[in-house]
Amino acid sequence: RRETVAMHGVVDVVLDDAPEPSCAVAVDALTYAYPGCDAVLRDWSLRLPPGSRCLLSGANGAGKTTALHVIAGKTMVNEDVVRVLGRPPFHDIALTCGGELSYLGAQWRRNIGSAGADVPLQGDISARKMIEGVADVDPARRERLVKLLDVDLDWSMKALSDGQRRRVQICLGLLKPYKVLLCDEITVDLDILGRLDLLEFFKEECEVRGATIVYATHIFDGMADWMTHLAFTSNGQLKYGGAKVDIPEIQGTKHLLSTIEKWLRIDRDERRAREAAELADPTAKKIDAASHFQTRHMAYYR
Repeated sequence: RRETVAMHGVVDVVLDDAPEPSCAVAVDALTYAYPGCDAVLRDWSLRLPPGSRCLLSGANGAGKTTALHVIAGKTMVNEDVVRVLGRPPFHDIALTCGGELSYLGAQWRRNIGSAGADVPLQGDISARKMIEGVADVDPARRERLVKLLDVDLDWSMKALSDGQRRRVQICLGLLKPYKVLLCDEITVDLDILGRLDLLEFFKEECEVRGATIVYATHIFDGMADWMTHLAFTSNGQLKYGGAKVDIPEIQGTKHLLSTIEKWLRIDRDERRAREAAELADPTAKKIDAASHFQTRHMAYYR
């Protein structure tokens, strides 16, 4: 039984007697565009069973982060297009508020775009206060994560490197057991030991608890054995996707990097050809910004 508060204080009661969905993540023919722009994702479909570990790959600008934002419920799409644990992530806020769906991205980097923007946690706050301040956490899980991520609880958040800051962020994001975890290049700031230890922890979470993880990265060391599924995005479409045993292009390869490098080079050449054709076309391209407008959930800004 779940209760969600709708508009005007009306409480919707949903009975949770239904069987567990066969897909932890189900995306069906997702097409998504930012206001005034061409579609970033086109007819993008992916299905992941519980317990799967999916590597999300593609060139810069291919739509990986957009796909993760939509699956995380940060941006609204039709309810039947994206389902997480059988529920629409934007409309069913209990997914994120209850911790069943968790998203870890790049929000904590020390990048300054303008005064006061995108400068996370610059105050003199200790890592201990942040980590131990999260309520209803299993102490044994918290202790394990602090040790795994090599976090010093006496760190001051204002004096940390990006890598140390990222370790605290990851620790906070993993304190409560999740059912679906979305990771957007979260290990880019970690050293090799931190990255390998974290990947091993993720593997255990999937095999022991049946969690499902979508992991976007450009670092492929060890990923061939770690992943159970692959999603490679090219020109807004899922060019290769599904269980790795069902993708012939990666069967028998010793190094996943060489295969994805070949795909990326093909993707780059095709993109350059499209751009050249567009420049040669004198017809002005007009985009109806209103028809592409999407609504962002307040959770997007967390």
